[in-house]
Amino acid sequence: MDIDTGVARKGVRVDEHRATSPMTRGAAIAEVDAKGLVTAWSDAARGLLGFPTRDVLGRPAAELLAEPLPPDALHSLAESEGWTGTVTVRHQDGHHVEVRLGAYPLPNSADAVRWFLTATELEPTARLQKWALEQFPVPVALFDQDGIVVSANSAMERVTGSPSRQLRGRRVGESVDSLRCLPGCEGLGDAWQRVLRTGETVLYEAWLRPHGEPREHAWLVSLSPLKDGADRVRGMCLAAMDSTDQLRARRRLSVLNESSVRIGSTLDVTRTAEELTEVCTEHFADFALVDLLDSALAGDERAPPPATAPVFRRTACCSVLEGCPEVTIPVGALHGYREGSPQGRVLTDGRGMFHAVDDAGRRWWAADSPDSVRSIDAHGIHALLVVPLRARGVTLGLAILGRHRTPEPFDDDDLLLAKELAARAAVCVDNARRYTQERETALALQRSLLPQNTPRQAAVEVASRYWPTSSRAGLGGDWFDVIPLSGARVALVVGDVVGHGVQASATMGRLRTAVRTLADVDLAPDELLTHLDDLVLRLDSERAPDAAGEPQSPGEVGATCLYVVYDPVSRRCTAARAGHPVPAMVTPHGEVSFLDLPSGPPLGLGGLPFETAEVDLPEGSVLALYTDGLVHAPDRDLDDGLALLRRALGGPRRPLEEMCDGILHNLPDQPTDDVALLVVRTRALEAGRVATWEVAAEPSSVARARALACGQLATWHLEDLEFVTELVVSELVTNAIRYGGSPIQLRLIRDTALICEVSDSSSTAPHMRRARVFDEGGRGLLLVAQLTQRWGSRPTRTGKTIWAEQALPTRPTGRGP
Repeated sequence: MDIDTGVARKGVRVDEHRATSPMTRGAAIAEVDAKGLVTAWSDAARGLLGFPTRDVLGRPAAELLAEPLPPDALHSLAESEGWTGTVTVRHQDGHHVEVRLGAYPLPNSADAVRWFLTATELEPTARLQKWALEQFPVPVALFDQDGIVVSANSAMERVTGSPSRQLRGRRVGESVDSLRCLPGCEGLGDAWQRVLRTGETVLYEAWLRPHGEPREHAWLVSLSPLKDGADRVRGMCLAAMDSTDQLRARRRLSVLNESSVRIGSTLDVTRTAEELTEVCTEHFADFALVDLLDSALAGDERAPPPATAPVFRRTACCSVLEGCPEVTIPVGALHGYREGSPQGRVLTDGRGMFHAVDDAGRRWWAADSPDSVRSIDAHGIHALLVVPLRARGVTLGLAILGRHRTPEPFDDDDLLLAKELAARAAVCVDNARRYTQERETALALQRSLLPQNTPRQAAVEVASRYWPTSSRAGLGGDWFDVIPLSGARVALVVGDVVGHGVQASATMGRLRTAVRTLADVDLAPDELLTHLDDLVLRLDSERAPDAAGEPQSPGEVGATCLYVVYDPVSRRCTAARAGHPVPAMVTPHGEVSFLDLPSGPPLGLGGLPFETAEVDLPEGSVLALYTDGLVHAPDRDLDDGLALLRRALGGPRRPLEEMCDGILHNLPDQPTDDVALLVVRTRALEAGRVATWEVAAEPSSVARARALACGQLATWHLEDLEFVTELVVSELVTNAIRYGGSPIQLRLIRDTALICEVSDSSSTAPHMRRARVFDEGGRGLLLVAQLTQRWGSRPTRTGKTIWAEQALPTRPTGRGP
């Protein structure tokens, strides 16, 4: 039947249908009755599909379909509504043809609906465009200029969980609601209006929960204008890119960057663990705790025996709830986990894991701590994550994270982030642990090398302080010493080794020993520093290669030193310094000044001279010797530090211990460098406790010298020492007359011991030798050494002085002066 004749016979003109549908011109036309049978077939339809009219009339139209109708088409047919869309039909030869189909209802008198169909074959480009839109993995929706959805691809249908027919006809805001937009999406309608107004693409970020997904996803939404040939906006294309992975990666990177600044800010194990829990609870956990192995904290890095359950110490905890009510084991308490528990498996395997708090999990927690199960139930904890703290191949403990306010469980991204945070924190914890151990070792070594109880000195009253640094650099090599010298003199030493740690403490010990050895030889301060400079150069050259086996660069071992000798007889102070701060002097009236000492080079440079200066001190003067940590600080310059020291030392006379406390009061609670402080108050020997005689260089003077010495002993009521004193005076004066030369001086000093000194003009030092059987001499110094406590010689400006000391009797024969 001709389509025009059939339609006209039923009272419907073809022109009317052409007027109602823009696709009738040049399109294949057919008619289908209420039963779905073809009742009319045009020549264009025969040309499109190849079926002649006789083979089509009376057949079900559905047999011409190669694929089922879309759901929205079926809905329109059921509701007797017009529909336009793309369908796939079969050609007579069997191949498939995609056509743009229009279906228009034609109700008859009996209310049975007939359908007027128009079909136009899609061009190849149109088909590609259709396929691209349908198969594009990105959700896409098209809106007209009124903001109404006119089309949506299958990806958009999957995300929304709604078919395209349900999305069509909705406005921008309504379509967003269908996507179950989270609160972050407010303003999408304003963005759409901006696209219409400006004709520019707008990017919009939102969190949307895809249909059937348990968690929301992050989407980057692009709103692009659709323009006609006159550059007028006729519609809009909405494309949504799932940026969840990128956003989580950025979040993870941001948290890691933040953790690099916040975790490990101090070399304190507990504080580092607290910083880890704080970062975790701020970003992805509702509570977090850190348990460190007690053995690792104690410095034992060996794994415990298999039969030994590891012991943990609760080190830190943090929660979104005030006071961490979820945590049942208090910070600082010792506890353990069973071998098969999640914590035990993580400790054994070294791999993190997360698990839901189900019945099995409750049983594990109940076995380890029944209180934990009650806390889990009380706070609604539904997810836990456990990661190990490992650094340098050593397991230090565990970090446990939980959720009860956050409804989602932990996922792989959370586990990855927790592992990275734990790895960084573990290195910081290990650094803090190693630093603490090394610091304790260095402090113990340093304190063992420093004088613990300064022997009572007749020349000076002594008070001292040592304040170790708390900085990351570790302990330095600061030291002080008080060394008794011959002739009732005393040496005061303060030094500072370059560097920190055990190596600096060891170097300090070697230098302190060297200073004591050189002081025993009674070298002048400048000569002593010269020898000490040579020692530092030798220590620098003898350093072991570094970890790579390469020789270390020279000049890394250095020190500063101040060496002061005080003579209570002459009240003279002789001093030299090697790059060290000048000492402060306080007069008996409370006036403070800094001694004008030549500034020598630091020890370890070599080849540069040191100079000695002499200062006469009134009796009762105070000398303050210190290292640069006392006056140097990052927040103040040297002049300010010296001014603070001057104010702390000035004022009326007060005990030395009180003066030390006042000086250290100006220091910060956390000094950045070690501080060694030595404060002494000078004394002077009374004239009645020193006797001096000039001795002529004649053999007859020996007897006179013995008589003078014995007379002085009688005055001092030390007659018990006459025999030994006569022998010592006789031998020393005889040697001075025989081997020395004028002027010769004999001096007796009554101090904590009886000191006998004989000076001459010869610079040749005496020495003991073994006398043969028939030798007439050579036994004098041997007798002196045997009969006295100690003896020795020291160089002077004009020659040398030989001295010997005897212990005073415990019960003198009379009252002394």
